[in-house]
Amino acid sequence: MINNKTTKLVPAVLTALLLLAGCGTAPAAKETAAKDTDGGTKLEKPAAAAPKKVIIGTGTQFPNICFLDDKGNLTGYDVELVREIDKRLADYEFEFKTMDFSNLLLSLETKKIDVIAHQMEVNEERKAKFLFNDEAYNIFPNKVVVHKDRNDIQSIDDLKGKKVIVGATSNAAVLLQEYNKKNNNAIQIVYSGSGGTNDVIAQLKAGRVDATISTQFAIDQRNKTADAQQKTVGPAISNSKVFFILQKDGTELKTKIDEALKEIKKDGTLGKLSTQWLGADYTVSE
Repeated sequence: MINNKTTKLVPAVLTALLLLAGCGTAPAAKETAAKDTDGGTKLEKPAAAAPKKVIIGTGTQFPNICFLDDKGNLTGYDVELVREIDKRLADYEFEFKTMDFSNLLLSLETKKIDVIAHQMEVNEERKAKFLFNDEAYNIFPNKVVVHKDRNDIQSIDDLKGKKVIVGATSNAAVLLQEYNKKNNNAIQIVYSGSGGTNDVIAQLKAGRVDATISTQFAIDQRNKTADAQQKTVGPAISNSKVFFILQKDGTELKTKIDEALKEIKKDGTLGKLSTQWLGADYTVSE
């Protein structure tokens, strides 16, 4: 005679066994089982994290540094260097945002961009607000620049009583402002308009101003591409190093940029870029 209690237990036991079997074949919560091409199974790993987007602020008015070529493409020494750094930083994705030079620092301060790449030099005002990377990517002398036919100006002291044109937020402007503090505002500083370098060239050529402050490589390019008819005179006012400027909280990105720059210097890429775009290797001291 069959025990009724035993009969009632059989379906319950079978159900429990089926549930246990099902639990043994369920995929893990963070991995998905999929058919491999050979008929077996493989575990699909979660997708890698997307790279962090970094907005690089630069200009379009600085020949051979950051400018638009004849096809409208952004290029130049600073631009191509940033692209080389981008290639070497897998965790980041760089994107350019172009604007007038005079707007770069404000855009960084208001977090519209993350980095400035525009031949930026260190000064105390900038250091108070922003973060500079450690590894310089350019070293060059700032000099007085005049029209090629001027012979009465040979140094910064000869600029007393003269009009000198510079970019409003440029380091050249800071140099002149510091000179004026020590010399009773002896130099009349004129700030260039939205035309940037083209405005400087036009005003100097027309004689509306007497001089500007720039570097030999920049003057070489102006004379070659825009018939600027300019020359550098006298000793260097300053021997400056060029860096990237970041937001104050950009320490992690700064470290990565410096690591990439060291590699780019070591394998000779930086020197080649400088020679290609600036006409000489301006990445080492004279």
